[in-house]
Amino acid sequence: MSELLARHRAVMPNWLALNYNDPIEIVSGKGNRVIDADGKSYLDFFAGILTNMIGYDVPEVREAVERQLATGVVHTSTVYLLRGQVELAEKIARLSGIPDAKVFFTNSGTEANETALLLATYARKSDQVLAMRQSYHGRSFGAISVTSNRSWKNNSLSPLNVHFLHGADRHLTQFKGLSDADYIQACVDDLRHVLATSVSNDVAALIAEPIQGVGGFTMAPDGLFAAYKEVLDEQGILFVSDEVQTGWGRTGSAFFGIQNHGVTPDMITFAKGLGNGFAVGGIVARGDLMDAPHAVGLSTFGGNPISMAAANATLDYVLDHDLQANAARTGEIIIGGLKEAAKRLSVVTDVRGKGLMFAVELQSPAQAARFMELTKRAGLLAGKGGLYGTAIRMAPPLTLSVDEATEGLGIIVTALETIDAEAAAQ
Repeated sequence: MSELLARHRAVMPNWLALNYNDPIEIVSGKGNRVIDADGKSYLDFFAGILTNMIGYDVPEVREAVERQLATGVVHTSTVYLLRGQVELAEKIARLSGIPDAKVFFTNSGTEANETALLLATYARKSDQVLAMRQSYHGRSFGAISVTSNRSWKNNSLSPLNVHFLHGADRHLTQFKGLSDADYIQACVDDLRHVLATSVSNDVAALIAEPIQGVGGFTMAPDGLFAAYKEVLDEQGILFVSDEVQTGWGRTGSAFFGIQNHGVTPDMITFAKGLGNGFAVGGIVARGDLMDAPHAVGLSTFGGNPISMAAANATLDYVLDHDLQANAARTGEIIIGGLKEAAKRLSVVTDVRGKGLMFAVELQSPAQAARFMELTKRAGLLAGKGGLYGTAIRMAPPLTLSVDEATEGLGIIVTALETIDAEAAAQ
């Protein structure tokens, strides 16, 4: 055990998970690669859990932050006007497609989802919320209550009355073999049944991830949320799209993940990649919903001048370089290559994803752990998760080049071939 690992275990909580048998300390980064304390270089296919969205040491972001630091003002709070906050809110409101949109900034996706739940329950005067099975929305009390993954729930206590829906669970027996259209119809029938049997009137909202992050990048077929929204609209139930992981063009086919379903939600929550490593989250919502609460509110550090400088520079970079198109291009190389390789690898039970957000499902958690060690040794960082701990999830920076996509694909396939051979030999 390294000295730093021993010190970590002495003062940090046991539930703070570390990747790898011998966890690494990342000490520097450039482009889409990082270097650990032993000098080993890695191609980063996990990006700090989808947070270093445009890579490392990006001059445009660094210079924007340095300009703000040079003013001597790191924090003022929202009781004063913040030019960077207003400028970023204007961009996000325009990109969201939500009519008469307003924006509130927080420090994380958890806080953003808490705000969305507050706005929805206030507007509808109801504690009843719908969420998706296998979902994850954060670590706070309210966010855990709409999380549907036992590995991430510490108790059953909840400030909300929550009912969970189907939509990302096509592996279940009752849904196997169904076409997209038939699966969507089955899910809509279930939604109507839940509304008829499990709730009283005035459900506040449905909160959903277009692609489930912790769930192992499982996703509803395109169009499901449009079908859900038709039912929700009949009763005035609000729709919240959790875009903490799917936003800013990562899916390649849409700037926000929910747009793949042809839906404009009432609220969008965001965080992670927007600050390219600087802490920023928030919510964009219809103005009437955002303005409704009667009590005064603020977020002390939410939307601070430093995070706003980083986020404005990051979002401008994404738009100026059309990184959504790059995500589609490089993601197609990787996902297509993985699907082709899976045809001859019995240990791979599924390959899924959109753009630079993709996953490989293996047969067992042990195989997933083995994959992590093999790819680490080969110089690639990945993540794992899924409901059963069998999914490898990867989301490189949106700046990934074609050469880096090809390199990463090769490392992944080689690791899968090794695991497949080991399984065959057992």
